[in-house]
Amino acid sequence: MRFRTVHTVPVLAASAALLLAAAPGQAAPRHQSAPARCAEKALTLHAKAVRGKTTVVRFSVTNSGSRACLVDRVPTITFGDLDGAALPTPEGGRGTYRLDAGKTAYGAVRTIENPSDPETRRSPSIGVSASASQWGRSFSAAQLGTGRDVRVWEPVTTWWQPTRAKADKALGLG
Repeated sequence: MRFRTVHTVPVLAASAALLLAAAPGQAAPRHQSAPARCAEKALTLHAKAVRGKTTVVRFSVTNSGSRACLVDRVPTITFGDLDGAALPTPEGGRGTYRLDAGKTAYGAVRTIENPSDPETRRSPSIGVSASASQWGRSFSAAQLGTGRDVRVWEPVTTWWQPTRAKADKALGLG
């Protein structure tokens, strides 16, 4: 299984980078600050396998807090006690994703391209986290609807997307 190194960026450095990258006249006024990182208790995570495709899992995160906040641009998707995490597609994706109060972001993960691959690993669960610094939530294979286990080999995940359709498109689903 391929591995991805998870990088976290301090909020102040990320905010400064965003302000420096903004075109003139688009930077936030000095009295406004970027939203804070989302508190884990303000986030609700869901996940379910795509009907008829047990190797693709859709997931979402909802900000149940009263203010906008930031999560990592790419969700952290892990597999039971297997080492590593799903790689982002497209590659890169460092930075943050703004999640407004009451809003939901969507993603999808392809756990394996070819289920009959002899390198297939099996996991009893998938872990989904909105940020690498948070525990997130674990979903058993039964909860996901993938059968007795989740088949894994070279998994890829989308960046957070504003709609389920955009997450599907990013993963190459119809």
